Amino acid sequence: MLKIKRIYEPPAPEDGYRILVDKLWPRGISKEVAAINEWNGEITPSVELRKWFCHDPDLFDEFSKRYKIELSTKTDELERINAIAGQQNVTLVYAAKDPHINHAIVLFEVLKKLK
Repeated sequence: MLKIKRIYEPPAPEDGYRILVDKLWPRGISKEVAAINEWNGEITPSVELRKWFCHDPDLFDEFSKRYKIELSTKTDELERINAIAGQQNVTLVYAAKDPHINHAIVLFEVLKKLK
């Protein structure tokens, strides 16, 4: 099973394998509190795309398209994550404030379509 969760929410046993999918380490969170198994910067949006988007809701649709194009070059990594999700729960952990407009949602959708 694959799911997403903000890093500021407490970890839970049902999270399973927790992957931090942010390029930068979240402010105010220690590695112990984060309880992540992997910090994967390879599948995050490029710095240029992240700065362009700047979490502007009006840009989210275009951001999603551009991020999916970036992810299309990372098929090995996406398949690896899906393989882990085939064995156990995987939670994509992110730090963005908005739970409805962020890159983890796009990544989640892409991973689900690969299954």
